[in-house]
Amino acid sequence: MSGGATGGVCRFAPSTTGPAHLGTLAAALLAWLDARARGARLILRLEDLDPDRCRPEFARSIAEDLAWLGLDFDEQVTQRTRRAHHEAAMDRLEALGALYPCSATREEVRAIGRRAPDGGFAYDNRGRGRALPPGGWRASAEPIRARLPDGVFRPVDEGGLDLSQEPALAMGDPVVRRRDGAFSYQLAVVVDDGAAGVTRVVRGRDIAPSTATQAALQALLGLPAPVYRHHLLLLEERGGKLAKTHGAARAAGIARSAPALCGALACCIGLRDRPEPCTPAELLGEFGWARVATTDRVVSFREGALRVEAAR
Repeated sequence: MSGGATGGVCRFAPSTTGPAHLGTLAAALLAWLDARARGARLILRLEDLDPDRCRPEFARSIAEDLAWLGLDFDEQVTQRTRRAHHEAAMDRLEALGALYPCSATREEVRAIGRRAPDGGFAYDNRGRGRALPPGGWRASAEPIRARLPDGVFRPVDEGGLDLSQEPALAMGDPVVRRRDGAFSYQLAVVVDDGAAGVTRVVRGRDIAPSTATQAALQALLGLPAPVYRHHLLLLEERGGKLAKTHGAARAAGIARSAPALCGALACCIGLRDRPEPCTPAELLGEFGWARVATTDRVVSFREGALRVEAAR
């Protein structure tokens, strides 16, 4: 067992912008092992808010690949079906006076020239004085931002990662509704975690810089904050993290069977020294976060063989 109290609610929430790849499945395996080791309820939430990039066939294939690998979930939801809850949260933020329209483009934010902790560019909150149009946020043709509380937020990361940040300054007020009417990840993730009673979030450390922004939105909406565990990433040889654009995991040469892929994933994340076939259930009895690698891993395939190295 990974330690800590048993029970609670966990979730795995992949975006449906492409098929599952090794990074997706490694994150899913870690979320599954953590939840099952502590007897927690585990939700699969397919994040499909982006109308331009998310596709139903990707959602189906991700769910199918997770089941094929041997990962089961207690509930499966799609984020787009929760629009009424996201609208209610927007109404709450409007009642608090925390919403304002902002037409700043990405190019204009980039021109401000202030780097954000996630590697992007921070918005300087210059639109905070603007009022919503008559009819409120629903009547605005512009993107809507949420004014974050000032001050430092200190979300808890169980692995010891320092998530402390003043998100209003470091990242800037987040867009919560896009120009095309879609709600943003930052809003939806907070609302959906709160509604599901999520107590633990296990996810890749690439999301860590957004955690304080989510904590600030949780505070605004009166939602409890889960405990976080941010884990290693799987990287390509050229340095970038594995992405859905890099192809489906089942297409990789190692994916002759689900146990073969599970064994490869166990090797990638440090649970096994060799990529020998196994099942998630077989890994469960020996799982503990002390055994999981803490540094990112570079993953490559050459002549059908898996190579795993610590990132430099």
